[in-house]
Amino acid sequence: MKYLCLVYSEEKKLEAVSDSECQANGEALRKSGRRIAAEALQPVQTATTVRVRNGKVSTTGGPFAETKEQLAGFYLIEARDLNDAIQVASKIPPARVGSIEVRPIRPIRETVAQAESQQRKNIS
Repeated sequence: MKYLCLVYSEEKKLEAVSDSECQANGEALRKSGRRIAAEALQPVQTATTVRVRNGKVSTTGGPFAETKEQLAGFYLIEARDLNDAIQVASKIPPARVGSIEVRPIRPIRETVAQAESQQRKNIS
């Protein structure tokens, strides 16, 4: 099962975690076959929030909400179950200075494909 591990931290605290340590962790996960993707994000002041209301697009500089911790990066991993994903997340270096939100991926492509396949069977 796929899980997204969202890395949150105060940007100043994140400076205590070296890029090389994060890179080594990501590489170890890749070699074990568990890492699907992982990236760090630029500082929160580079963010742009996009909203569409009544067909009109608006943008706001900065993050979605003012919070103490910001989204700093992510790991998309493969894990047996939630407990396994939590074990992986606990080893992500920024967990020491921030938090890691672990969320299962909703298999939308597979769900849509199954629904379309079922519709074709019902029509036949």
